[in-house]
Amino acid sequence: MDLGLKDATAVVTGGSKGMGRAIAEAFADDGARVAILARGREAIEETLDELRRRGCPDAVGLPVDLTDPVAIEGAFASIGERWGSVNSLINTIGPGDGFFEDLDDEGWDTTMQLGLMAAVRCTRAALPLLRAAEWARIVNFAAHSIQRQNPRLVAYTASKAAVASLSKNLAKSLAADGILVNTISPGTIVTASFTENLDPFLSAEGLDSSNPVDVMTWIENNFHQPADLGRAGLPDEIASITVYLASRRNGYVTGANVNVDGGSDFI
Repeated sequence: MDLGLKDATAVVTGGSKGMGRAIAEAFADDGARVAILARGREAIEETLDELRRRGCPDAVGLPVDLTDPVAIEGAFASIGERWGSVNSLINTIGPGDGFFEDLDDEGWDTTMQLGLMAAVRCTRAALPLLRAAEWARIVNFAAHSIQRQNPRLVAYTASKAAVASLSKNLAKSLAADGILVNTISPGTIVTASFTENLDPFLSAEGLDSSNPVDVMTWIENNFHQPADLGRAGLPDEIASITVYLASRRNGYVTGANVNVDGGSDFI
């Protein structure tokens, strides 16, 4: 399927790792010009090498603290000077862990700054470039925990519920500009950081943290929130639906919150 992305311009926040990187690579595979915004310079350079290998010779990587409004404005000003417009903006980032009793104000603020305000600020900075494009799409990342609550993710879930609400509102307010806005709510996705961070816990139960079936077994055993497909997801499975929603091919889906969770939720 031709998604109409050849020579389109796409910005992916958190595009140097995990789901963000998979999305950036999928854009490159479909012929788009890609800019990634992330903190770590080493991971950015590694990702840029891969994007160029995939046929995106002018891939852009900008080291940006996505809690810094001035840095965000500067990054999009640089992108505007280079491209003049942006077709697709993907806001992926958001940290989160901790029970309610363990989170102080600083913990809440950090989560909200990255989980919600980064998307707000990037969207605000990108809007002139999106409006300047022949067509434009925004995809923001929430989480399936906004529908299946997990006490360990209370601040993260609150930030992502706010992102879903923001996206719904933007879909309405930007419809007159022809800018489509949607939300992706991933379930449990096996990224490199997921595997690294949770390996001790899964290993203690004789499970492999890189195996999607073992991961879902652990989720079911410890959180009682299984997926109907019986396994966790993979970054490429998030990337495929994200790139479709962010493409010219998507002409009529806006204001949606798309669960990509293996059948974890049917609300």
